[in-house]
Amino acid sequence: MPQLDVASYLPQVVWLAITFAILYVLMAKLALPRISDVLEERSERRQDNLARAEELQAEAEAAAEAYEKVLADARGAAHERVLKTADEAKTRTEAAIHELDEKLAGEVNTAEAAIDEARGAALKDATAIAAEAARLATQRLAGIEVEAAAAEAAARTAQEARA
Repeated sequence: MPQLDVASYLPQVVWLAITFAILYVLMAKLALPRISDVLEERSERRQDNLARAEELQAEAEAAAEAYEKVLADARGAAHERVLKTADEAKTRTEAAIHELDEKLAGEVNTAEAAIDEARGAALKDATAIAAEAARLATQRLAGIEVEAAAAEAAARTAQEARA
């Protein structure tokens, strides 16, 4: 066997060194820079996806804050209307007070129904935004295509769990 022949050790060592040097140069100049570029591109893409998810989260939070403000304004306006009507009712007779109380109860119910509608619409929009953000984040980060209906169902489940 030539590998065990002592006379052929030196040529084998020389060819080993030449082959190692060539492979080293090929790896250092061609393969490793390409691998490094791919890893850097993945890192940048991941950072972009995270930044977009944060933007979508901020938008969802802004929508929730706007909803809370509208809700507080509506409650304040309804409260002011109730107080004004109650002050006017105090100056009338007991029969007029009874009529006004019934009328105000209807207006409060209407205002509460409008508030509930506004809350439902805002929560629906927030749920849709959260579902879309989760779907896009899952698609970009994990590369998994999630159906819009499944994302909305998951967002509704998460919302119900918080409530």
